[in-house]
Amino acid sequence: MPLPPPETLILDETGTQRLAGYAIDVSDPASAHCWLDIGPQHLNRHAVLHGGIATMLLDSACGATASLTVDHTGKAPFLTVSLNTQFLAPARSGRVTARGQIAGGGRKLLFVSGALTDAEGGLIATATGVFRRVPQERLA
Repeated sequence: MPLPPPETLILDETGTQRLAGYAIDVSDPASAHCWLDIGPQHLNRHAVLHGGIATMLLDSACGATASLTVDHTGKAPFLTVSLNTQFLAPARSGRVTARGQIAGGGRKLLFVSGALTDAEGGLIATATGVFRRVPQERLA
């Protein structure tokens, strides 16, 4: 898969992103994508992708998707109010990609669903979440 233009990639923005090593792609204005190339540091004691890392990718994709509703860079601040994750299949190696999709909401709260897939398109996990927009004046 070709890389998106650099201006639509969010890399090394947070400590969590640097630690885990994932990228966020906001080239699609309707859906942010996060991807991670699985390494041994991402596996649990059963040698499959750790559920917390799968959830982190889904949370990041869904949060960035919420941000795209008000900011084309995907960097408008949204906080996760709740996130429910369903684990469907293991992932052991290769690239996994999380995608968010707006399911509804209003000006302050958005309902976003997400799917985590492997390189062949196999479904690994899904998530549904509620995300709250943070007013700019609260960031100062």
